[in-house]
Amino acid sequence: MAPQTQLQPQPEARGAEAALEQAVNAILAHQRDDGHWLYELEADSTITAEYVLMVHYLGEAPNPQLEARLGRYLRRVQGADGGWPLFAHGEADVSASVKAYFALRMLGDPPDAEHMQRARARILALGGAENCNVFTRTLLALYGILPWRCVPMMPVELMLLPMWAPFHVTKVSYWSRTVMVPLLVLNSIRPQAINPLGVRIPELFKQPPHTHGLPPCAPHQNLLLYTVFMGLDCMLRVGEMFVPRWLRGRALAQAERFVRERVNGEHGLGAIFPAMVNAVLMFNALGVPASDPDARLARESIEKLLVVGEEEAYCQPCVSPVWDTALACHAMLEAGGQRATAAAARGLNWLRRLQVLDLRGDWAVRRPNLRPGGWAFQYENAYYPDVDDTAVVAMALDRYRRAEDDNLPSADASLLPLGEAVERAREWVVGMQCANGGWGAFEADNTYHYLNNIPFADHGALLDPPTADVSARCLSLLAQLEGGVTSAAAQQALDYLLREQETNGSWFGRWGTNYIYGTWTALCALTAAGLGNDHLAVRRAVEWLRSIQNADGGWGEDGDSYRIDYNGHMPAPSTPSQTAWALLALMAAGDSGSDAVTRGIAYIVDTQQDDGGWIEEHFTAVGFPRVFYLRYHGYSQYFLMWALARYCNMRRDGAAAIQWGM
Repeated sequence: MAPQTQLQPQPEARGAEAALEQAVNAILAHQRDDGHWLYELEADSTITAEYVLMVHYLGEAPNPQLEARLGRYLRRVQGADGGWPLFAHGEADVSASVKAYFALRMLGDPPDAEHMQRARARILALGGAENCNVFTRTLLALYGILPWRCVPMMPVELMLLPMWAPFHVTKVSYWSRTVMVPLLVLNSIRPQAINPLGVRIPELFKQPPHTHGLPPCAPHQNLLLYTVFMGLDCMLRVGEMFVPRWLRGRALAQAERFVRERVNGEHGLGAIFPAMVNAVLMFNALGVPASDPDARLARESIEKLLVVGEEEAYCQPCVSPVWDTALACHAMLEAGGQRATAAAARGLNWLRRLQVLDLRGDWAVRRPNLRPGGWAFQYENAYYPDVDDTAVVAMALDRYRRAEDDNLPSADASLLPLGEAVERAREWVVGMQCANGGWGAFEADNTYHYLNNIPFADHGALLDPPTADVSARCLSLLAQLEGGVTSAAAQQALDYLLREQETNGSWFGRWGTNYIYGTWTALCALTAAGLGNDHLAVRRAVEWLRSIQNADGGWGEDGDSYRIDYNGHMPAPSTPSQTAWALLALMAAGDSGSDAVTRGIAYIVDTQQDDGGWIEEHFTAVGFPRVFYLRYHGYSQYFLMWALARYCNMRRDGAAAIQWGM
């Protein structure tokens, strides 16, 4: 926690002090009664469109008020070019545009409406609906818009393959696994929506739908491997007619058992919308009655993702309470003072109750002897805790423990003592370290890269390999607990992170946009590891951050920096969250007195709103690079407060370095 010495702030810091007080008040007002924080998590239009289409697919009674709000949202986020982008102010994406257009048709928008005509023209300019990705093709096949031969062959018998086979569901990421297993059932049964409204969308195709085949080789795919897998696809189609009924029945039963074991109560399969909606459609295709407890919970869990306002409504891809709470606690501990510290204590006690201590989830397939000890991202997702959340929560708990002499009282006697909770988290994180010294988000050594060449993987996000940003967070945890780098695991992580630095001094950001995010996490880790600001890697990173600062004092980076060639940072207008990351990175490197930091703080102070928060329309987070982007509504709140608090602390106390991992 920041030192509490009350010294007179220097004149240039007084504006920041006032802004910090406003920000603390705003975030305290958002804390819930039980201590946790939850901000909205917004994706592009595809999630809301798929929700609309799911309701119509199931033939549920319409809710006119909700549908009107959903329609207003979809129309508002339509891009100026007529299509729907993957992130705010981005260029139209053909798959997102087709889904949004189809959903609006289902909601009753006529095809000759002005916004629908603009959408149709943009879709055709992008190659037509035949140019959609695999997931959109599957949706269109479920509605009978496209024939199933346009969807890559993924028979449910894949569930029966042994683990040593080239493909096995444990060889893909958690998100791919939970989405794919119910999809295997749909791909094999091939149901078709009743579609009582009779909505068809032939106007979106440049050629008749029945004339199309499988999608071409994606830019990230190796043509030779793709061709081999296409050959296997043809063989599977021919061989399907010879599959015995008993074998298919066994495979269907295994897929259903997998889903039922992981329904996750009211929080849904994998606690992510794509998996949750596929589970609902799977139960429907198998003829499971809606009254079945698992089928009922699967359907109800999706309703919990809706954000319904007076005028608009949209569907979230998931919820982020653990992530929001952990980061808000860090910001509160940085701010210090009685109110902020007490709020952090309440948040940390809430987090303590969610540590997964008794369930070995899917990660245990590769780490069978490792004790659980992590945190999930959502309220409940015990099969799929993630190392990133775990590291952030554990660092906050340790920070409070050491600053407050381990005094975190709770009425819940079943909670682990603070030190033991942190140690269990450390043990699990170390156990999830990959062979190259880095960490993936949910899996260990999930590096079967050849699988991204199967026709189904045109999104290129089938796997969960180690990444610099997650690995930096884990190194930060170990370095904070060790007081530097003393263990073999921490040294391997440090070596990995130094190898991952780009030639221009930055680091790639997998889960936040992009090189600004990656460089922030890396610089915090290097500082915690004991590398001084004179270290070459630190100097190069600081120089890079200074070089990309915008004229207004802030920092920004466009989502197109995730294009196929990953050719580095793409300039963009300043955003609050990216500015905060850059400032936290520079201050971690001891750069608090530089002109770059002073101008960045001025940008934050000048753009603060009357309510103490900041406005951020841009998407600055990532689900899957090039495919799925996110806007955390909390990022433009607690990260800004965190940066202000650190600046004020460093200016007030003359600190040259930060003792914490974040």
